[in-house]
Amino acid sequence: MSTTTQPRAARSRTGPIDPVGADLSQVLRALKLSGLKDTLPERLALARQQQLGHAAFLQLLLSDEVARRESRSASLRAAKAGLDPSMRIQTWDEHPDLTYDRTLWSDLTSLRFTEAGTGVLILGPVGAGKTHLATALGHAAIRRRMSVLFARADKLFTRLRAARLDHTLEAEVRRLAAVDLLIIDDFALRALDATQTNDFYELVVERHRKKSTIWVSNREPSEWLAMTTDTLLAQSAIDRLTSGAHHLIIEGPSHRQRQHVTLDETRQAQHAH
Repeated sequence: MSTTTQPRAARSRTGPIDPVGADLSQVLRALKLSGLKDTLPERLALARQQQLGHAAFLQLLLSDEVARRESRSASLRAAKAGLDPSMRIQTWDEHPDLTYDRTLWSDLTSLRFTEAGTGVLILGPVGAGKTHLATALGHAAIRRRMSVLFARADKLFTRLRAARLDHTLEAEVRRLAAVDLLIIDDFALRALDATQTNDFYELVVERHRKKSTIWVSNREPSEWLAMTTDTLLAQSAIDRLTSGAHHLIIEGPSHRQRQHVTLDETRQAQHAH
């Protein structure tokens, strides 16, 4: 009596065995859970090692999927908000040459200021890292499922001007007023004309004590008045946004200069070897 066996070489041609299996892979695809395949082998090993019950194992798998979806959703919402993906709390360079209130910064990262609609002013010289800190707070807010919008001041005013021309200004202001955390970068970098000064006032009034706004500028609020065309309107807006706002002032060398110094030190070390 002869038995038929598959030659070893033939078995090797089939390639590596899928640890998940074709049938299970098909079920996961049907349920839109294909992401589970990435960690399933590790989770199976962990379940065997810790002798997890069926319910505990299922909870572990579903927790992985929830974390994956939350991460993917946060990335999409951050991109839509205009946030630089590289500027996060964990990527902030705590350089010793930088001087700022670290206790205040720690409190700001808790986002408690958003609960009362309090504003934040991040002020300092060019290149100190103001935009990084503001963006990092935006990412933190995204993870809390808050609506966020990051906009450079000149582009924001351009958008409002375009909305005025096509008679959608009221709708655009309402949309901006509804954002949980609005981040305005490079404010007062250039002088504001009459229309921009008016838009500045309207934006401040609509959001005052309702929603939080982060204003990023290399000028002190006392200098903003000279950058506007309507002193009375601008003063009213500035008084509102600075009243009760947190002031985070950063002092120190430009991060570009710090990076340049680090690069030079690296090159010198390489030449020394």
